[in-house]
Amino acid sequence: MNGGFDVSGMGRLLILVGGVLLAAGVVVVLLGQLPFFGRLPGDIAVERERFSLFVPLVSMLIVSAVLTILINVILRLFR
Repeated sequence: MNGGFDVSGMGRLLILVGGVLLAAGVVVVLLGQLPFFGRLPGDIAVERERFSLFVPLVSMLIVSAVLTILINVILRLFR
């Protein structure tokens, strides 16, 4: 007995987390190909001699809204 710890459940969780990370990586690569992504008004880019900072606020808000709508549509289809 393994003390009540469900090893197969942990394996499924790791597979799920890996799938989510893989999907996130694909999305990041595809978004990097879009000409406007990261260059929208409201995205913060600061470059100095030995320092650079990039915070894509508006781009991430758009991605969040699209993903929220997409996930809601998918969940409604499976109900």
